[in-house]
Amino acid sequence: MSFRTLFDRSARDPTPIPDGGQRVGCFTGKSQGRAEAGRSVFNGKGVCYYCHGMDGYRDKLPQLAADTAALIAQLNPQPADLRNPKSLHLKTDKQRARIIREGHPGTGMFPDTTMTDQELADTLAYLAQLRREGAAGKP
Repeated sequence: MSFRTLFDRSARDPTPIPDGGQRVGCFTGKSQGRAEAGRSVFNGKGVCYYCHGMDGYRDKLPQLAADTAALIAQLNPQPADLRNPKSLHLKTDKQRARIIREGHPGTGMFPDTTMTDQELADTLAYLAQLRREGAAGKP
């Protein structure tokens, strides 16, 4: 599946989630996130790794179709370095959840309406782990 297909699908998929809410904007922050489960979402279903790199390492991009790789390489601004807390502008999980759900205008960050609330909470826990590792200088 191409990057463009993912963007188009997620932007128009208001599929109900199991608890009856809508995927877009339904994150309440009440779910306790599990970083290891979030790692699986980040590097899998969430396709975060397409732009942010495997495990948040910007220099470890996956093998992608040539047109998808070219599109990502042209993004301006470039995707955030999730392991560098000093370069990150979003300071709360509420802000991060909103950007994941709704996208970030003016960037290549498209909305992801396919994650459940639990998957989003898990992904946020994993992003927190990446920030901690980056602040501690861990590779």
